[in-house]
Amino acid sequence: MANRVQALQKTFGKDKLDGYLVADETDISYFTGFLGAYRLLIPANGEGVLYVYSVNYDAAKNMVKNCSIELLQRGEDADKRLANTARKLRLKSIGFDSIEFSIYSKLKRVLKGTKLTSASQSVWDLRKVKDASEIACIRRAALLTDVAAKTAAEVIKPDMREYEVAAEVEYAMRKLGSEGTGFSTIVASGPRSAFSHGGCTSKKIKRGELIQFDVGARYQNYVADLTRTFLIGKPSPKQMRIYEIVKEAQERAFEKIRDGVKAKQVDTAARALIKKHGFGENFPHGLGHGVGLAVHEPPALNTVSKDILKAGNVVTDEPGIYILGYGGVRIEDTVLVKKNGAERLTKAPYPMTVS
Repeated sequence: MANRVQALQKTFGKDKLDGYLVADETDISYFTGFLGAYRLLIPANGEGVLYVYSVNYDAAKNMVKNCSIELLQRGEDADKRLANTARKLRLKSIGFDSIEFSIYSKLKRVLKGTKLTSASQSVWDLRKVKDASEIACIRRAALLTDVAAKTAAEVIKPDMREYEVAAEVEYAMRKLGSEGTGFSTIVASGPRSAFSHGGCTSKKIKRGELIQFDVGARYQNYVADLTRTFLIGKPSPKQMRIYEIVKEAQERAFEKIRDGVKAKQVDTAARALIKKHGFGENFPHGLGHGVGLAVHEPPALNTVSKDILKAGNVVTDEPGIYILGYGGVRIEDTVLVKKNGAERLTKAPYPMTVS
């Protein structure tokens, strides 16, 4: 964690900063390994100062090793306390990741003569490229996510409710060490599978329906993301055709993923194939997104992305075809970008037909 703080401090020169205020809880956990702090103030030189309320203070003292920890009292004006520290450290130009306008306005009033600059990109540039410890955590999350996919393929039965499937797979992940889910599990069957984020409901799954299953385990705060599309019974020719197109599109995109490639070009590889088969208008979302401490983070793989992939990025590859009133197919894996190619971190099989 200390290396991450030092890496951020090295960016201060280009932005002419002498300090940085980390307010986003996920960003704070990136630099400290701790979830539950209020603010982290990092000066250009020396260790950061982590501000924590009493409910999490003892845990922070026990877990955090790379910065000093300040206890915030109930009812205390925490941001005024932080401003006092900034004055003591003689910080005249402070960058920040994400703060509410009301907090920004207060800090501007209290820190007269200090420049406050939005500089979230500096943190994202660090978070986008995962180090070895982060990749190890995502690998574990991916392994647990594979367990969920295999469990879903085994337990789905006719007349089973969508939320029952979600409960079974989340229990299976939990038993093996998942800290929970990275997002709300999706089990969307029949016409509901045409919704790219259909959630799960009390609807009973029927034979012959497309079933969109999207899940992600969480391990040491890092997540994975996987989608499989299932069907009970024999698929119709149209269902099989759509499935095969999506699977081929996913493979086309995967073959493009490597260090130095424009993210937009990876999206194009899948989108061109889907469009060629007449379903271009049925692929409404981007091909993928970054994955890490959050399930959706940079880099973006879509038609307007300006990102260039770098070794160490972890992204999703998830083309889909969705037909309202009929159903949809999406196939997704979490993928590690490497120097000369890519590696699927989620490795669950792709059985369309189950039960």
